[in-house]
Formats: sequence, C-alpha cells, structure tokens
Amino acid sequence: MPIFSVLFLVFLSSCARDTVQDLPSREGMPDQESWSVIIILTNEGTIRAKVRSGHLEKYNEKEFVMLDSSVTVDFFDIKEQHTSVLTSEKAEINQASNDMEAMGNVVAVSDSGITLYSESLIWNSREEKLHTKDNIMITTLETDTLYGVGFESDSDLKNWKILSPSGVTGRKFK
Repeated sequence: MPIFSVLFLVFLSSCARDTVQDLPSREGMPDQESWSVIIILTNEGTIRAKVRSGHLEKYNEKEFVMLDSSVTVDFFDIKEQHTSVLTSEKAEINQASNDMEAMGNVVAVSDSGITLYSESLIWNSREEKLHTKDNIMITTLETDTLYGVGFESDSDLKNWKILSPSGVTGRKFK
C-alpha cells in the first residue's frame, strides 16, 4: 500500500496545469507585408498606372493597401503611352475600386511640363481623374505659377481646373 501512495503522490504532482499564454491580438495588423513592390493597375487589360513603393501593407478585411515608403506612380494613356508621374510619401489604394489617395509632399509632373504640388491627391481609377480639396500650386513651362484651393484634372494633367484660383504669370499681355 505505501508504494501505491507514493506513486499516487508522484502522479498527482506531475499533473500540474501548464499555463498557456494567449497569442497577441492581430487586430489592426496587416494581413500581408511586402518590400520594394510594384503594382500594376489595369482597365480591361490595358495598363493605366504602375505603382512603386518601398513598403506595402495589405489589409484584407478593410480592402485597402497602404504604401508608406517613397511612392511613385506612372500613369499611362489608353495606348499605354506614359503621360505623367506622381510622387508622394505614402498612399492608400482601395482594393474594391482601385482608387488611390496619395498623401504627403505630393508632386505630379505631366510629360507636357505641368507640375502640381499638393499635400494630398486622389486618383479615381474608373473616371481616370485626379482631384483634391487641399491647397495646390501649379507651375507651367510658360513660367506661370498658379495657386488655389481644390483641383480637378485628367491623369495626364492636360485638362485641369483649380476650384478657387489665384496666382502670377510671367507672360506679357498686349
């Protein structure tokens, strides 16, 4: 009987409950991350934009992609000819619509020589239009410098308008 009691005590003491630590919550964390990425945005198989960034975070549930390191976007026309380039500190892409919002020191330069400066700029991929409600500055090859609040344009910066404009020109009027 004493052996049974000793064995029982040994088994009883070895049956201690292990504590399992909970895994940290993944709430707010990206589902995927990538570095040195290139994203091609297409419309019916035609390349419309090529997005590059040093870092990407993809959030499946929220259906958006965060690009947070030196974003560069090249825009192309319907014939896949380069039309303009946009740079910013970061950008968000809505995966459902392919719309993109560039944020932080946004500069858009058209191949025709128009340069737009703003703190944010939204690209509507369906309409292929750029717009912002922020302050903007535009410079042209004709030495014009235009300022304003609010801006709308096609992605090649050929047909644009400033919603509340002001500015100076280097042109002489006759």
